[in-house]
Order: sequence, then structure tokens, then C-alpha cells
Amino acid sequence: MAEELILVVDDGKENREFIIENILTPNGYRSLSARDGKEALDLVSREQPDLILLDYQMPRMNGIDMLKIMHANNLNIPVILMTFYGSEEVAVEVYRLGVRDYIKKPFTVDEMLMAIERSLGEVRIRKEKEALTERLLHANRELQTRLQELNVLYSIGKSVTALMERDQLLTRVVDAAVKVTNAEEGFLYLIEDGGKVICRAQKRQRAARAENVAIEVNDLAAQRVIETGQPILLAPDQTPSGAKAVWLTCAPLMVRKQVIGVLGARNLNASAAFSKHDTALISALTDYAAIALENARNVEALHSAQEDEKRRIRDTFQRFVPRPVVDQVLNDPEGVRLGGKRREVSIVFADLRGYTSYSENAPPEQVIEMLNGYLSLAANIMMSYGGTLDKYMGDGLMALFNAPNDQADHVSMAVEAALMLQQASRHMSEQRSDGLAFSIGIHVGEAICGYIGTETAMNYTAVGDAVNLAKRLQEAAKPGQILVEQSVIARLGDQVQATALGELKVKGRSKPALVYDLQGVTERP
Repeated sequence: MAEELILVVDDGKENREFIIENILTPNGYRSLSARDGKEALDLVSREQPDLILLDYQMPRMNGIDMLKIMHANNLNIPVILMTFYGSEEVAVEVYRLGVRDYIKKPFTVDEMLMAIERSLGEVRIRKEKEALTERLLHANRELQTRLQELNVLYSIGKSVTALMERDQLLTRVVDAAVKVTNAEEGFLYLIEDGGKVICRAQKRQRAARAENVAIEVNDLAAQRVIETGQPILLAPDQTPSGAKAVWLTCAPLMVRKQVIGVLGARNLNASAAFSKHDTALISALTDYAAIALENARNVEALHSAQEDEKRRIRDTFQRFVPRPVVDQVLNDPEGVRLGGKRREVSIVFADLRGYTSYSENAPPEQVIEMLNGYLSLAANIMMSYGGTLDKYMGDGLMALFNAPNDQADHVSMAVEAALMLQQASRHMSEQRSDGLAFSIGIHVGEAICGYIGTETAMNYTAVGDAVNLAKRLQEAAKPGQILVEQSVIARLGDQVQATALGELKVKGRSKPALVYDLQGVTERP
């Protein structure tokens, strides 16, 4: 059934009633009527009819004058002119003013119906075109909205794979929830120790972005989501008792079928309704957020496990390998390879004199206890001054300063460590009454420092003439004596108290070494 609105304009009441009762109403058309052009123009502006059946001759305003006014005001409504006059001049004039058809009085029902259908055909096509255009525009708007939603979800997906810091991730998710739902507020709750529900991120009304918070909440709607594991959509009249009436949509964050939190959005304006689609978008975001949180927790656990492992390795290997070397290996495992680099080092050799005769007359258990005591003392002192314990050699040891890490005052540190060892070992010997003492040799010079050995068994050490000379100085030193080469004195000058002993012929070297007996250092200001 057609439902177009047709305006009948005729000064004859009988004509108007005949058309309406016998033609329009029986064929499903809606109708309006006017007695003249002036009355008809008022109806046209208010009702916007689809077609006008217009009489030519009328009082106050005839059909031609009415057409001229409609034409001047761009009122593009199809018109069928009804008149007893059929001259060509009238036809030309009315067609020029927009008349779609021309029918002479008297006319039959069929003649009028055919004229109406011809004129309304264009109206129907135009309406279909307008409706199609509107649907196209609506579809385009929907497409733009879905594209924006996909961009937001893609952005959140990238955040998940980026494994960003947790607090930053939570605010990003809340901002995304507010954006895709056009909400005024957003929030993200996490279930933490003891089952407490803590708001960890929220966006307030009129705030530019979400912020991190730590607020314990008692939200009945969120509690329902936690208990059921299902998203909810609430209108203001469905708001739980005691809560502010708002539009609310929220969904659970779930990991391995367990609810770990709630993501939601609110509209304080009662006219700003959420839809089921908004709830679906929130649910999609919770999937991303749950994955990201689980990834963040896994990464944090992995980092913690790695740090624990490093700590265990460090604690274990520091018993066998110098601490700086352990740190270097843990920080740069790829840097551990055979070979070395030339660098200046200060070398300290210390050997426990009297050990052989002591061990000859004491039980093995006592010898081990004594040796561990003295070597522990020596090792702790060397490391306390920044030295690297290179190796134990029976009842002695070798320590490096300025290797593997840089040490600006390594010569001074080596000397002070040796003097401290001399003093501490003398005190230990007096307590133990064993008559033992260290002989110590110190030298500074260039050496090759690095990993020596094989691919399966290597040690960090230093090799070169400077190392050999330090060892020879130790061998020449008497119990309780510290011998240094002239280069050490040259580096420290008046900072040390030493007695020149002259030249020492060193096996394997063509030139003798200028040797000093080190007694002390000048206190630093």
C-alpha cells in the first residue's frame, strides 16, 4: 500500500472530497486539502507533501501564482495541474514552473490514478536514492568507528607484545576502554593478596588521561563480575542500591579461567547509553590486558629467577674465582674467551714463611686450619683494597690491582694492602705463637691480562716480565719484609717510607732491579 502524502488544492469542496474519498483513500494515499493557493502554501511549508493536485482557477491565489512562489522558494514538489482550460499557452507556462503533469476536468478515476503514479514514480526514486545515500553515510560512519576501534585494539596489542612496565600498561588499557566506548570515566581493578579489590588505574570525568592509583574499593557491580566471570551492562535504573545511578559496562580480566581483575567504563550522563557492542569491546580489551599482565608477571618472575641464579653463581664461584672476574663473566658472558690485553697492573705476591717446618711438626688438620686462617686473612685484605685475587700457590697468593677493572690509584692500593697484611699477620702470629710471617713483593708495570688455559678450563690472570719480577721480589724478601721495585717508589714519591737496598740480580733478566724495603706510607690528609 502506498502511503505518500498528497495535497489537494481546489476551491470546490465537491472536487476535493471526490478526489480524496474516491481516488486517494481507497488506494492507500494520505491526504491534505486546501481551498486556495495561500492556504496550500502554509500546508506545504508545514507538512512537506509528496505530491500536489492543483486547481488552475482559485480565489485569493490561483494555481499559477502559487507555482511561481514555490519556484522562487525552491520548493521542488511534483504538481499535477487540474483545469478546464487546455490551451498550449497554459501548458507551456505551468511546465516551466515545475508541473509534472496536466489533466483536464472532468477526469475519470483511472486517468487521475495514472497521472498520480506517473508523478510519484520520480518521488519514489528520489526517496530511495536519499535513503540509499543515508544508509551509505551511516555505513561509512560505522566503518570509521570500527576502524578506530581496531586501531585502538591494535595499539593495545602492540603494548602487550612490548612487555611495557605494568603501571604504564594499566593506564593505557583504561584510556583505550574510554576511547572505544566514548565513556566519561574508566577504571581497572585488580584482585590482590587476601582477595582485596584494588583500583590500580582510573580516568576521571574531564581528565585528559588515566592515572595510576592504589585504592581499595567495594564495588557491588564489579563484585558481581568477579563472582560470575561474566561481563555486565547496567542502565541507571539498574544501578545497585546505594550506588550512584550511572551507565556502566565492565568485564572480567581472566587468566587460566580465573578472574584476576575487572575493566570498566562509566557514563554519568543518563542519556549517554552504552550498548552491547560497547560491552563486547570492553571484553576484547580485557583479553589483551590479562595477557599483558600475565606476561609482565612472567617476565618479572624470570628476571627474579635470573637474579637469584646470578647471586647463587656469584656466591659459589667467588670462593674459587676473583669477585671482579665473576662480575665480568655474569655481565658479559660472550666476553669470556681465551686471550688478553696489555694493561698496567700492580702485582702483589705474598708467601707464608716458616710453613714447611710448621707443617712438619703439626698434625695435618692443624696445618690446614692454620693455612686457611692466614690465606683468608691475606685474601680479605687484598680484596678490601680493590685487589683481584689471582691465585693461591701453596702457602702463598698473587693479587692484581687495576685488573680486570680500572683502579685509578692502584699502586697506592697495592702498597697499603701489603702493609695492612704485614701488620695483621704479625698480630695473628703473636696470638697463635707460631712464628709465621709473610714475605711480600710488589711491582708495577705492563702485563697481558686475560683468560689463560683451554676452552674447557681457563683462568683469569696476568703474565709478563712485571709479574715475574714481583714474584722474584717476594722470593728475595725476608719474613715480615716487603720489597718493592724502584718503579713503585717513583710512582708514589714521598708518600712512602722506604729504604734503598741496592740492585738485585733477577734470574732471567739482563738488567738488575733497584730494590727498596718498604716500611710504611705517609697518612693521607
